[in-house]
Amino acid sequence: MLIRIDGAGGTHELLDWLTRRRLSYSVGFSLPGDAASIQAKLAGVPGKAWTPAYDADGQVSPGAWVAELTGLFDLSGWPPGMRLIVRKEGPHPGAQLRITDVDGNRITAFVTNTSRGQVADLELRHRRRARAEDRIRCAKDTGLANLPLHDFAQNQIWCAIVALAADLVAWMQTLALTEHPARRWEPKRLRLRLLSIAGRLAVTGRRRLLHLAASAPFTDLALDALHRLDALAAPG
Repeated sequence: MLIRIDGAGGTHELLDWLTRRRLSYSVGFSLPGDAASIQAKLAGVPGKAWTPAYDADGQVSPGAWVAELTGLFDLSGWPPGMRLIVRKEGPHPGAQLRITDVDGNRITAFVTNTSRGQVADLELRHRRRARAEDRIRCAKDTGLANLPLHDFAQNQIWCAIVALAADLVAWMQTLALTEHPARRWEPKRLRLRLLSIAGRLAVTGRRRLLHLAASAPFTDLALDALHRLDALAAPG
């Protein structure tokens, strides 16, 4: 099991807890030391130590590099086996450099206890934790944006229902919409184009039949999704 967390998780308590439970982790990390020492150490890293970083598609990302600097900083007191990986890249439009950035490049870092794999692959794996932000946005569109009930316990139930609905939608997209762009649709588009298709459930001959309007858009997609789910639910 891999635990991925942003910079808020880079604490002794959390990393010690993950290590005691023998969990793999990839956690954002603040470089130890004062700004001057951090700048001096980063400036002294030879150019050959940096390798090109990858973009979201696993291709080389122009203007971005990664390097493992585990031995460059004092990590005593942190869990054994922890690796420090740093990324440098030009700032995005409108972004400001920080005092610890060097040579006009933005510096970010994370730590991991994964011992295998190329540094660029590990850095890409860490950045993909941003998918969590997509899930949070989808959960808000599913009902988490507001707590509509009065009591705390009632809103706890509401949050559990929202989480269940978000899980069901995510699994439905994964299992039934595998080869269609709808696999990446967010709740608003799913409701508008797929979940709102009018239908009628009929029971005849001990069978349940779902009638969908043939003229409705995406009816073929809905039928294909239902067939996939039926096939997965069939015994054997």
